[in-house]
Amino acid sequence: MIYTVTLNPSIDYIVRLDQVQVGSVNRMDSDDKFAGGKGINVSRVLKRLDIPNTAAGFIGGFTGKFITDTLADEAIETRFVQVAEDTRINVKIKADQETEINGTGPTVEPAQLEELKAILSSLTAEDTVVFAGSSAKNLGNVIYKDLIALTRQTGAQVVCDFEGQPLIDSLDYQPLLVKPNNHELGAIFGVKLDSLEQIEKYARELLAKGAQNVIISMAGDGALLVTSEGAYFAKPIKGTVKNSVGAGDSMVAGFTGEFVKSKDAVEAFKWGVACGTATTFSDDLATAEFIKETYEKVEVEKR
Repeated sequence: MIYTVTLNPSIDYIVRLDQVQVGSVNRMDSDDKFAGGKGINVSRVLKRLDIPNTAAGFIGGFTGKFITDTLADEAIETRFVQVAEDTRINVKIKADQETEINGTGPTVEPAQLEELKAILSSLTAEDTVVFAGSSAKNLGNVIYKDLIALTRQTGAQVVCDFEGQPLIDSLDYQPLLVKPNNHELGAIFGVKLDSLEQIEKYARELLAKGAQNVIISMAGDGALLVTSEGAYFAKPIKGTVKNSVGAGDSMVAGFTGEFVKSKDAVEAFKWGVACGTATTFSDDLATAEFIKETYEKVEVEKR
C-alpha cells in the first residue's frame, strides 16, 4: 500500500479576477476550492490512476472536514489524526499577477504526534510512504527525520518531496526517491546550476549520499532522472501552461505508483513526467485520460 503523509494540509482557495486594486473592494470573476497539500495531491493523482493509497497526516475543524469529505467523494482512504484547531486555508489570487497568501496551520499536540507515529509504526516492508510538503508550525521540518527513521524501521520505503535540510537529512535513510527542482538542488549545494551537465553532477551527489533515485524537475526545460544505472533526460512537451500548483506532486505520484508496480525506474520516470506535464496543462490535477494521452508524448533518452 502507498501512504501519503501531509503534516500541514490546506484548502486551496483560488480566486480569479482581472486585476487587484489594493485598498479597494475587489469582485472576483470566479473561484474554486480544492483539498490541498502536497501529499493529498499525490493521493488524488494516484487514485485517478486507479492505484490504491491511504492519505494520512493531521486534520482539524470545518476546513479539515472539507478535505476529508473531498477525499471520501473520490474514494480515497484516510487515516488522519484529528487536531483541535482548523486546517489552514491557502488563498491563491490569479489576476494580472499571481499572488499567494498561505495560512500557518494548526498546532499539533504531543499526543497527536504519537498517534501518527503509531500509524507509521504499524507499516510493513510491503508499504511505501510519501512524505511531502511543509510541517505543522510547532513541529518544524526537523520532525521529518524522526518520522522517516520510524517508517524505515518497519522496512517500508520512503519518498521524500521537500527541500533544504530535511531533504539532506532524509538521505541517511536511503529514500526511494527525492525530487528537488534545479533551483532547490543548487541551493542545497550553494551553487548556481547553469547546464544539464552541472545538474546531473549534483544529482549524483544526492545519489552518493543515499538516495535510490533522484528526479530533478526543470519546469519548461524537461526533467532528469539519475539512478545507479544511469542518467535519463525527459524532453519538455509543448503545451499551454495553465497551472503550476500540484505539478511536482503529480510527478511524484506517477513515479511512485508505477515503481511500486513494476520496479522499473525509467518507466516510472515516464509516468511521472506524464502526470506532472498533464497537470501543468490542466486547470486542476490532471485526469487519468489526459495523463495517458500525455504519456504517449513522453520522450526519454539515456545520457
